[in-house]
Amino acid sequence: MRYDLTSLDLFTTVAEEKNLTKAARRKHLAVSAISKRIAELEAQAGSPLLVRYARGVDLTPAGQSLLHYARQMQHTLSLMEEELSGYAAGVKGHVRIHAITSALAQFLPGDIERFANDYPQIKFDIEERVGTAVVRAVADGHADLGIFAEQTPSHGLQLFPYRQDELVAVVPASHVLAQRQKVRFDTLLDHEFVGPHLDSSVHALLTAEAKKRGKPLRPRIRISGFDCMCKLVAAQLGIAVLPRAVAAPYLRGGKLRALTLAEPWAKRNLLIGVRNMETLPPTARSLVGYLRA
Repeated sequence: MRYDLTSLDLFTTVAEEKNLTKAARRKHLAVSAISKRIAELEAQAGSPLLVRYARGVDLTPAGQSLLHYARQMQHTLSLMEEELSGYAAGVKGHVRIHAITSALAQFLPGDIERFANDYPQIKFDIEERVGTAVVRAVADGHADLGIFAEQTPSHGLQLFPYRQDELVAVVPASHVLAQRQKVRFDTLLDHEFVGPHLDSSVHALLTAEAKKRGKPLRPRIRISGFDCMCKLVAAQLGIAVLPRAVAAPYLRGGKLRALTLAEPWAKRNLLIGVRNMETLPPTARSLVGYLRA
């Protein structure tokens, strides 16, 4: 069964406008031409796609299903056109990466720089996301590969080891804990936190560990971005748990202290996730191999 791309585009426009006349005006076509295309799609599908009213139309369940897949196809075609235009301009590949802040702040920029030096004509799209959003982007095909912490649920993805980071407790220099070298998580739970985004892997980890101890996590402030978290800790609005390498630049001014978190889970494995290595574009597959090494 072959569906005409023009017909699918017109059907999507009708679904968005909920009116044949408005869709025809938007596409600079006669209403009869649009109606003919819709009728042909309905014949192919073997089911009505629209419910027709005096002042407009609505989608049937079959129409809703077709709209879902038509939009997916349009998105894929858009990506294809963008990538092919890059080849025409001299680009030899295009890789889409979604990663958590921890990977972007510590490891990924240097790795991408070295890879790009070896492959200077490759184009990269890199987006910062929380772990669950990274996994979702890879699963939905919006990213070729994702980098996230091992605690993030990632059912259905192929996983490969990437790096390991270490979480530390960051406290103001004047804090009661500031003179310690190490601290247990139970002790931190007696204090208020500057916490990360609710969907972040660090938040999920801290919440799970607090629950094991039968103690609540006490977030005074939640904020996205490690930079802002450090500034709020320096302003004595709470303590935070951050990757050591991320916290390091903020310790130089003397306003913050980083304490080793004496917990086995403080050392986290970061993972690379893909849908299927065999179906990855060659350039993305090469990058995954490079990052794994």
